[in-house]
Amino acid sequence: MARSKEELKRDACAAIDRHHEDIIAYGEAVYHEPELGYKEFRSAARFQSFLDSLHIAHRDNIAITGVTANLPGRTTKLRVAIMGELDAVLVPGHPDADPKTSAAHACGHCCMQAALTGVAWAIQEAHLMDDLDGDIELMAVPAEEYVELEYRNQLRKEGKIHFLSGKQEFIRLGVMDDVDIMVMQHTASTHDEKIKATAASSANGFVGKLIRYIGKEAHAGGAPWNGINALNAANIGLMAINAQRETFRDEDHIRVHPIITKGGDLVNIVPADVRLETYVRGASVQAILDASAKVNRALQAGAYAVGAQCEITELPGDLPMIVDPELADVMYRNLCMLFGEDACQCIAQGSGGSTDAGDISHLMPTVHAYIGGASGGAHCPDYRIEDKEMAYVTSAKALICTAIDLLADGAAKGLQIKGDYQPKMTKEEYLRDWGHIE
Repeated sequence: MARSKEELKRDACAAIDRHHEDIIAYGEAVYHEPELGYKEFRSAARFQSFLDSLHIAHRDNIAITGVTANLPGRTTKLRVAIMGELDAVLVPGHPDADPKTSAAHACGHCCMQAALTGVAWAIQEAHLMDDLDGDIELMAVPAEEYVELEYRNQLRKEGKIHFLSGKQEFIRLGVMDDVDIMVMQHTASTHDEKIKATAASSANGFVGKLIRYIGKEAHAGGAPWNGINALNAANIGLMAINAQRETFRDEDHIRVHPIITKGGDLVNIVPADVRLETYVRGASVQAILDASAKVNRALQAGAYAVGAQCEITELPGDLPMIVDPELADVMYRNLCMLFGEDACQCIAQGSGGSTDAGDISHLMPTVHAYIGGASGGAHCPDYRIEDKEMAYVTSAKALICTAIDLLADGAAKGLQIKGDYQPKMTKEEYLRDWGHIE
């Protein structure tokens, strides 16, 4: 006789509890070996070895470092992907940053990887797939953090990737073609806060830009009038962006935050090669594109003012996050079971950040939960995994319990959510209109 959802959840959580120390140790090992996007070779190898230890077959080297493993149910009426992210973020001042790369797990992706191991142990030891009418696909995905744009753009030129984010590449490569619903969670900073978990939240999308100002060298002290100062062009362009800010509507949540990655070559030479990177974030695609055009106009104005040239490379960033309320409710009920109703909220307004889970959410029902356990600011030197039980272990329980709800009882709930969902675009439209792949 098939087990009920409640019995399946009980057995899954018991299996996770038996591996409590193993899950935390796995997360801590990843935490202390942070790697940047499309360079997560040690983290990928660690996950591959873990899957091998459980005799779970897997596909490797997807989008350079990605790993997937499909676990079939007794029937396959639906396929649910459970995702975890492999990469770290650049935080030079973090005490646990890699001394060579400045990478640090200051966004909690180590917790995602640990949670995937908890999910795998639950599936194997509780024999969950014997009573589920759909597949669970574990996905360790690279490059969520949209950093090192020059490096990733070079990977594009070499034909190794097209998109700069991992989930986008998974879409392009067809990894998501047979997936119906995506489930994931992200570690949140909840120190001294009443709310410990949020089932879903909106998020901004963005486009990325690489900007190069080209001037003319001259001796900065002897004959600067013979040069064209590309740094002056960049400064004027940045000030012109600032002059646009009052035109951004509050409800569009526009954020533009450029950095100068190269300001010249030598202090006594008029700068002739100056480079910038920026995002243009917004709450909708139309708002992003409108603000992006204004930013481009401002950047070009800086070049025109001093007679320089301005080259702008447009990069497809993340799409805004679409919250599926039915799927969020499934996650919410499991969070309440684990934390208590007073410590949970269902849907929250986004913070203005971005995630490539937004791209997935345009194609299929997606839930991107936030579970506490960290303290400090995300991407900041004070970020720490403080409550390891919550961040590493309880998050695994939330993920597998949500998958059970979707796939038990003939996958009725999952099929209902899939049937009610209206995709914002097809894969073909996504690749053509957002990725500019004909």
